[in-house]
Amino acid sequence: MKTVEIFTDGACSGNPGPGGWGAILRYNGIEKELSGGAAETTNNRMELSAVIAGLSALKEPCRVILTSDSKYIIDAVKNGWAEKWRANNWIKGDKKPALNPDLWERLLELLEIHRVEFVWVKGHAGHPENERCDKLAVEQSKKYAQVK
Repeated sequence: MKTVEIFTDGACSGNPGPGGWGAILRYNGIEKELSGGAAETTNNRMELSAVIAGLSALKEPCRVILTSDSKYIIDAVKNGWAEKWRANNWIKGDKKPALNPDLWERLLELLEIHRVEFVWVKGHAGHPENERCDKLAVEQSKKYAQVK
């Protein structure tokens, strides 16, 4: 099983507002950058979109070391919250609806294919790949801000 590193970040101006996401995939010293965005979105949707895009780009099941500054994603996966939300028809423990069930559903499907280890890094703290992903995400959010 190949080991791939994926770095992700999301950005949003206004939250909700124009947003973007960036991802870097690294395998065997070769890097590929992905990015995208939306005109009206939230930061959490962009964080999820970055992770989904990175994992979706893999052509076969892989061992993945996924580095993100999103506590929202990492805690929801590592603590089993996302699985519980899905099992409870996207209702959280506090009886409120889970946000972004469409993206969580897709992410959980991808996590069944790949062996993913999540690594949290502090955002805007000089981590080179996180800074690059942030730059990709902000560039995309600016593109979508112009579309509005």
